[in-house]
Amino acid sequence: MVQLTRIYTKGGDKGKTSLGDGTRVFKDDLRVRAYGAVDETNAAIGLARLYTTQTADPDAMLARIQNDLFDLGGDLCVPQDGAPERALRVTPAQVTRLEREIDALNADLKPLKSFVLPGGCPAAAHLHCARAVARRAERSISTLARRESNLNPQALIYANRLSDHLFVLARALNAVGDGDVLWSPGANRESPQGEGAHSAHDVVSDGGPRKAADGGGPHGGRDGRG
Repeated sequence: MVQLTRIYTKGGDKGKTSLGDGTRVFKDDLRVRAYGAVDETNAAIGLARLYTTQTADPDAMLARIQNDLFDLGGDLCVPQDGAPERALRVTPAQVTRLEREIDALNADLKPLKSFVLPGGCPAAAHLHCARAVARRAERSISTLARRESNLNPQALIYANRLSDHLFVLARALNAVGDGDVLWSPGANRESPQGEGAHSAHDVVSDGGPRKAADGGGPHGGRDGRG
């Protein structure tokens, strides 16, 4: 049971903090960066929820995710080596729940024919922001996983699935996709569309964008989408 009686302890005044197992590390350690980015994601989702209070199912989904993110932070702050058997870890069931919700939301959405620009209604705009922060958290966890091969694999999988969930939920809240703001390639170029410019057809295939669900942008794997 967590019991906080003091908010400041002065223990971090020299740039170090304690992990969940008591190990002292610098505050810019990869592990601290990872669970710090998870905390930022949680804060961004909390802001988005200011605009989802009138939509019961989406708000309940986000409430569950916020609780999961504390689990994820707890997982990341306790190294596997020497951890007690009852250490809190993200489980496959939490990932499976995200996947079920993604599939249910996506079933009602029209296929995308271009990439989505962050925006639309306030809830969707904030969820797109949270999605971008979640991708940063995922990149941090991925970096940590390369250093520590025994990191709980479900931690990285959950982070990967989360950004997809936030993207699809943003589309659902944007009038089931009808309110999406779509990218129009080269629309604001000074020269007319011609050599060197790209049409919407150039960036889509099989009736949809290559990986729109990972961020709505055309830049391939630049931010670790997958």
